[in-house]
Amino acid sequence: MEQEQLFIDYIEQSIIQNWDRNALTDYQGITLQYKDVARKIAKFHIVLESAGIQPGDKIAVCGRNSAHWAVCFLATVTYGAVIVPILHEFKADNIHNIVNHSEAKLLFVGDRAWENLNEEAMPLLMGVVLLTDFTPVVCRDERLMEAFEHRNAIYGTRYPKNFRPEHICYRKEQSPEELAVINYTSGTTGYSKGVMLPYRSLWSNIAYCHEMLPVRPGDHIVSMLPLGHVFGMVYDFLYGFSAGAHLYFLTRMPSPKIIAQSFSEIKPRVISCVPLIVEKIIKKNILPLIDNKIGKLLLRMPIVNDKIKADMRKKAMDVFGGNFDEIIIGGAPFNADVERFLKQIGFPYTIAYGMTECGPIICSSRWETLKLASCGKATTRMEVKIDSPDPQHVAGEIICRGSNLMLGYYKNAEATSQIIDVNGWLHTGDLATMDADGYVTVRGRSKNMLLTSSGQNIYPEEIESKLNNMPYVSESLIVLQHDKLVALIYPDFDDAFAHGLQQTDIEKAMEANRNELNLLLPAYCQITKVKIHFEEFEKTAKKSIKRFMYQEAKG
Repeated sequence: MEQEQLFIDYIEQSIIQNWDRNALTDYQGITLQYKDVARKIAKFHIVLESAGIQPGDKIAVCGRNSAHWAVCFLATVTYGAVIVPILHEFKADNIHNIVNHSEAKLLFVGDRAWENLNEEAMPLLMGVVLLTDFTPVVCRDERLMEAFEHRNAIYGTRYPKNFRPEHICYRKEQSPEELAVINYTSGTTGYSKGVMLPYRSLWSNIAYCHEMLPVRPGDHIVSMLPLGHVFGMVYDFLYGFSAGAHLYFLTRMPSPKIIAQSFSEIKPRVISCVPLIVEKIIKKNILPLIDNKIGKLLLRMPIVNDKIKADMRKKAMDVFGGNFDEIIIGGAPFNADVERFLKQIGFPYTIAYGMTECGPIICSSRWETLKLASCGKATTRMEVKIDSPDPQHVAGEIICRGSNLMLGYYKNAEATSQIIDVNGWLHTGDLATMDADGYVTVRGRSKNMLLTSSGQNIYPEEIESKLNNMPYVSESLIVLQHDKLVALIYPDFDDAFAHGLQQTDIEKAMEANRNELNLLLPAYCQITKVKIHFEEFEKTAKKSIKRFMYQEAKG
């Protein structure tokens, strides 16, 4: 099989070939070179070996993006243990449950996440280790304490003349089907399932990045997507590291201000992010640079002035550092009007469509060939079909199979059989069309689709995309109540207050938006009511709104 053993080879060869290059930097913090990473991995392996950890045992990691998080991941998979990344944003009881469900032997945890956890709720753990300095804070096995106490002495004995590139030789026994990662989803359905990703999925996804993206040794990449989510794990971290890039971890929430500051310094070569970040930056940082009324019009009409196009493109490029090949946007639906604007000014973006269950990539294309509103074609080594009698004109469910596909859900055969059929096709739950050239356009989640009593299918994401571009709207949800469509809106209060609006004015503005929106919509999907939310909607790690929490809107 072509990919056999190649995932570990990616890691090995990059360390050897980039030995003296910078590898991992905590933004405004420590920097590790590739040789430093290699030495930390070697000491990590000594601890695991001395503590009696076996290949196939589970090791959990929970914390903000950091150089030490990356070291923990690399050391685990190169040893042959199974890494269990846990999003630090999860509530404590969910983290406890994942640690227990995965049967993790060790938990490496950030200091902030650790403050909220209770070791007594995780009885199967041999120990808990802080990511900040790899200090054990819970030890339930003498072998583990001794392993940490004697790791430096063992390292010195094993490598008396320093650790050198020729010492790099990681475990090669694994087959492509062997389990490498259990990634617990944080989906909009309200519960987590352990997605089992084998080595072939990691290899295939990283190989696709190498085929499509131009990162070279020494190039810079900013890791702002959570490493606990597979999109950031693969696109930023594993691909960047295997390409010999210098990775910067923001170690904090990537607000537009933080992005503008850090990107101007780092000048990343490739950028991966969720739509919400791009939408906020374009609306807050780009459109206001010209007359505000014209800026709003640019979202809704063709741009005819080439000078405006060029000026807007340069400003947009500069906000993201000005040195990137393209921005890969994924994880949630992209605002249609913002996308049309970016397409008009020639901004280099592409849409990646995927799922954790495919580690993650299913569809993507280079920005030069991407069609408007599409998420591209099936990626290499993946088959994609639309389950519809007329895929070009009638939306149907996206189904896929191939090298990227998971093994199944950990200890959940029933859920696995519900999503992967007897012929190996994974049923995504997303509805889409596919044109004659193979470009896929996602319409929405099948479980989000609203069905009225008259039999009309309504895709709420399409309405929300229009509503989110209207004055003083930050984000919105469309729900169906008593067979009527209701808009739940979280206003942009900062913008509204800056323009002198009071609470009653905001309510009037939202009602005006409703009336304007209805002029753009067919009769069967008119919005009958607006309800204002005073807090942001709760979201998953990839910034998708947790819709299940808002289906019963009151008032």
